[in-house]
Amino acid sequence: MTDASNAAPLREKKSLLVVDARTKKRNAAEARFKMYGIIAITLGLLFLAVLLTTIISRGTGAFTQTFISVPVELREDKLDKKGNRNLEDIKKVSTFGYNPLLGDALSAVIAEGGFTTEITKSKELRKLLSSSAVGQMRAYVIENTDQIGQTVTFDFFASSRVDGYIKGRVTREDLARDKNLSAEHLDLVDQMIEAGVVRKKFNPSFIFGADASESRPEQAGLGVSMLGSLFMMLVVLFLALPIGVAASIYLEEFAPKNRLTDLIEVNISNLAAVPSIVFGILGLAFFIQFCGGYLGIAAMKASAPLVGGLVLTLMTLPTIIISTRAALKAVPPSIRDAALGVGASKMQTVFHHVLPLAAPGILTGTIIGLAQALGETAPLLLIGMVGYIASNYPDSVLSGFTDPNSAMPAQIFEWAKRADPAFYERAWGGIIILLVFLMTMNIIAILLRRRFERRW
Repeated sequence: MTDASNAAPLREKKSLLVVDARTKKRNAAEARFKMYGIIAITLGLLFLAVLLTTIISRGTGAFTQTFISVPVELREDKLDKKGNRNLEDIKKVSTFGYNPLLGDALSAVIAEGGFTTEITKSKELRKLLSSSAVGQMRAYVIENTDQIGQTVTFDFFASSRVDGYIKGRVTREDLARDKNLSAEHLDLVDQMIEAGVVRKKFNPSFIFGADASESRPEQAGLGVSMLGSLFMMLVVLFLALPIGVAASIYLEEFAPKNRLTDLIEVNISNLAAVPSIVFGILGLAFFIQFCGGYLGIAAMKASAPLVGGLVLTLMTLPTIIISTRAALKAVPPSIRDAALGVGASKMQTVFHHVLPLAAPGILTGTIIGLAQALGETAPLLLIGMVGYIASNYPDSVLSGFTDPNSAMPAQIFEWAKRADPAFYERAWGGIIILLVFLMTMNIIAILLRRRFERRW
């Protein structure tokens, strides 16, 4: 045999310009992976669009309300029988004393407008209005005693059924089983709408008002609970931020690497995964029952924003610590080495060089933690914020922290479980406001990160 016969057969030469089978297979796999990614993003955007469309379509109605304009004669013989304009005497007239004035005013509106209706009784006519109408009249008279004897035009809230009828939430078929309103009432409402007596307009009291009882859903607002959330977020900010950042700096820059610090780090990671309702149980047991009950600390009471803020602080601390440590780790070691090399102490290195460079990440993590705390409902269930009706604004800043109040997510939860559909509509409207707050906080986080971001 010759050497030529023992030589390996020559491989067939292939051009680099020709795509072989293996390259085609790899390119096909990459194309499929790209397609999977596009499909995933499309589905995510589709679900987000459906969610936002549902929330906006169901919640925008809460920002408008139906009002009925009624000129009311504030008769002196009913409101100030002595005629001396004594405020204490005027205050003695209860809301029941205003009912005849309201009934007469509605009858006069029907007569002057030429409306045809079979409803003649004053009590039946007053069903068109919210039960808060007489209270609104009384509050106006007490603040403006000089108007007694005059005719004043009030814009009263329409009842929730009338408002629901105009918004399409209530139909005539629904009223067959409703004792609060009848088809005759709706016939009268249709005539009033044509005459401009009944109209729907923007309702600022939904944003700035207080909660109301179940019999007055048209008067319910989110303002007081928004203030409760603000006080809670102040507690979280002034406690969680310094404690979380200080703990992160110590663990990342100064603490020795031993079993104790490893145990602390593991427990911090575990606390970040603990369900939020567990923190609510902790707040109920320690802050309310032990501190408020056993130790007798007056500020530690159920439904107080101070207690809610302390509970949310405990829940937010692990998130802030983890994000702050990640921001500190992202600073290159060369920055530390250079600072130490020119004679800076460890403390100077951390606070003059490392911390400013990590500030954008720290601020972002803090605001995201606050946004998470703002939307929490489960911990507030345990400390009584859900069962409390936030009907009054706090008297002072101190009482804003210590007096019982509600919070936006707790208020939304409370409205969603009430029977009247008007409360359900307000729950969707509250979700819109809560989402606006959350989006604002996240936008601020992005802007702060870009504003303080430094290149190295």
